[in-house]
Amino acid sequence: MSNAMYNKMWHQTQEALNSLLDTESQKMMEPQKNQVFIFQMLATFYIKYVQIFRNLENVYDQIVHPQKRILIRKILDAVMGRILELKNEMVELELTEFHYFDDILQDLKLEPQQLDIPIPKYFLKEKLEVIKGREKILSQILAESGLDVSAKKYQVKPIPLEEAVKLIQIAERARQGRLRAMFMKQIYLQEYRAKQARLLGDKVADVSAAALRIQKVWRGFHQCKRTERQRREEMIFLGMNPPPLFNEVSAAMIQADRLCHLRNKVQIKHEEEYRDALVTIKDDLKLTEGPDIKENLQDQIRHWFIECRNLTGTFPDYPNEEEGGSAIIFSNKTPQQVIDDIVASQDEEEKTKKKKKEKKPKKEKKEKETKETKEKNKEEEEMWKMSPSVFLHTMEEGNSVYKDLWKNKDESWNFPQDYDPELIKEDKRKELESEIRVQVDELMRQELKNLKLAVNREKELSARTGKKKGGKKKNKKKKGRKGKKDKDLTVDRTIESLYKELVEEGLLIQALKVSLSDYIGEYSYLGTSLRQVSIEPMPSLLDVRQLITLYAILPLGSAAVHEKAPLVKSLLLAGPSGVGKKMLVHAICTETGANLFNLSAANITGKYPGKSGLQMMLHVVFKVARKLQPSVVWIGDTEKTFYKKVPHAERKMEPKRLKKQLPKMLKLLKPDDRILIVGTTKRPFDAELQPFCKAYQKIILVPRPDYASRYVLWKEIIQRHGGVITDTLSVSCLAKITDGFTQGHIVQVVKEVLTERRIRQQSHKPLTALEFIASLTSMNPVYQEEEDSFKDWYAKTPMGKKRALALTGGNKENEKDKGKKEKKGKKEKKKK
Repeated sequence: MSNAMYNKMWHQTQEALNSLLDTESQKMMEPQKNQVFIFQMLATFYIKYVQIFRNLENVYDQIVHPQKRILIRKILDAVMGRILELKNEMVELELTEFHYFDDILQDLKLEPQQLDIPIPKYFLKEKLEVIKGREKILSQILAESGLDVSAKKYQVKPIPLEEAVKLIQIAERARQGRLRAMFMKQIYLQEYRAKQARLLGDKVADVSAAALRIQKVWRGFHQCKRTERQRREEMIFLGMNPPPLFNEVSAAMIQADRLCHLRNKVQIKHEEEYRDALVTIKDDLKLTEGPDIKENLQDQIRHWFIECRNLTGTFPDYPNEEEGGSAIIFSNKTPQQVIDDIVASQDEEEKTKKKKKEKKPKKEKKEKETKETKEKNKEEEEMWKMSPSVFLHTMEEGNSVYKDLWKNKDESWNFPQDYDPELIKEDKRKELESEIRVQVDELMRQELKNLKLAVNREKELSARTGKKKGGKKKNKKKKGRKGKKDKDLTVDRTIESLYKELVEEGLLIQALKVSLSDYIGEYSYLGTSLRQVSIEPMPSLLDVRQLITLYAILPLGSAAVHEKAPLVKSLLLAGPSGVGKKMLVHAICTETGANLFNLSAANITGKYPGKSGLQMMLHVVFKVARKLQPSVVWIGDTEKTFYKKVPHAERKMEPKRLKKQLPKMLKLLKPDDRILIVGTTKRPFDAELQPFCKAYQKIILVPRPDYASRYVLWKEIIQRHGGVITDTLSVSCLAKITDGFTQGHIVQVVKEVLTERRIRQQSHKPLTALEFIASLTSMNPVYQEEEDSFKDWYAKTPMGKKRALALTGGNKENEKDKGKKEKKGKKEKKKK
């Protein structure tokens, strides 16, 4: 795609955003009662914002104009934040983390894949060098301390000479045995052929019969191949099978990928040129326009002095630097407007004095007003209104800048899409004016003092005393703020030394390179239908993946979103073993470039002993996490931290060390701190419920894969491990048989079956389902009872209780309504 195509895409997206902002502002003003209608409205907004977000992310990644990118980034972050706000609204309305939009997607004519939230590429692009540098340091520290797991895998263990000689002898004898067996087989075949020739030597061979037999076999073989080919072509034509080169990367895709890389290089070049231009253009303006700006400001302020003196009889008080100086008075105002403001303020003061004298208390009116307000408040409570958005204003601001500046801008002169110097000049003039204004303010304050001294010495003395009093008050305020700062236990140490210490202790670990797209699954297509029949569906794997994107990746990746969006400090992933909880933790770190701290009960045993040691450990961990944010603090098997009763075997581990400290650390986390605490558990029912749920703000139940997800998993994992899927391998059969087995089980089975030797044999011996089933027999699946125990536990959590209450409350109301109708029907019958 060319620059023009991406510009067109941006214009179309901005138009869609503009219309959406208009509709949303109208809907926000209208209070609603019907919960179904409210959810439909919120869901429609959410889906439309996701489409806009996807387009804007694509445009921001590929557009090369540096000034356009600044505006697009601002709008992109605002749209991201708005999506999180709408998600929060839907959670509060439906009292569940999972939502289903089947009917709305059908109305909007969208595919479920279009609902998947993209992860902005700039999360990693903009700090790629920092991440690479950090990884290099981490790998060096691990190698020096001997903790590098990847290096240990490839280390060859030395063995004694005698054992080595024995191994060589065994291998040589086996080789000789195989050769001898092959030689004996050849001798046997030769003898057999000679014997057969002697027996059939008397019979005369019929040449025509032999030819006919060969023809039969050949024609049968040829026809079988033809029918197979025809059936394959028919299935491709009907769309039941993919075309032969479907999975191969086309030349067009390779070319598009190459162009993307070139465009990224141009982006970097234009950014550097733009940064250089910011400095050079400002310096030029300072030389050419600086003296004129200084003179104009001085004349403007002198004119203000004289006019104030003429109108009020005294010279005005000059604003301090803290208040903003003369910029407060002349912000987007002409001298005449400033004079009009002074006159208006004097008139208002006179009016207020008169009103105070005329006012009398009226109790009766007040009582009526209070009653009316109470009634209005009751009505408003019954009606639902959307909570005010933090991001709508920034979106509207960005949209108005786009309309004023870029919508109808003629860019025929700027084909390479480099920076616009005129726009830089406009911005730098304002900056230059504010810098010169500070210098002018100092000069004009001195000039005003001289004028006041010349006119009236008494006023100058009173002004001095007022300043002294004001100064004392400020000192008092400063004293009050002291003592709130937290003590830094490691003032004398650098971040580098603390970082090294944590790595050596094994508390800061290397995250595995896993992207979130590797968490494979399928959408839940019947979610809305099941909820309409009052059946709560189990969430699909892609629903879980979407929640991870919303609650973890987007806030950690963008500082602007994390500061203003609904804050998620802690996240719990609960589910049976093998469903990919640890993989999701590593994926969060990979997608955002975050550091990974491991505070699992098993990992912190014997490290930093005692209460003071524990405080020091947490202090160091969170200090490094804040300094090198974004950071993820992972607590594996987190139920151990909140055990109801510690098992006898685990008492030496002291698993409950973090129980009291964790809530305290959560309170200290601010919106500026891009730190997320992620807990994973496979036995949440072993923990005390109240403190457990207080520690984790969001609880996500990770289920075992359903049939659709298992089908996709088998297909993808077999192909990733070098397997070829043919007609002989029934993937649907494997998906049906493996009900209850997790992703971990499927990966393990595929690794066992697809050895290097088996992959080489696929050309003449294709894969079958039976090969995989044999390995499954030795594994224990997740039974329905275990899944039900997770459901029951989730129903006891705060969100689960609210959901259950809302559902039972609705049913009770329906029953009451039915009872009333039945009574009315009976009364009518009696009357008849």
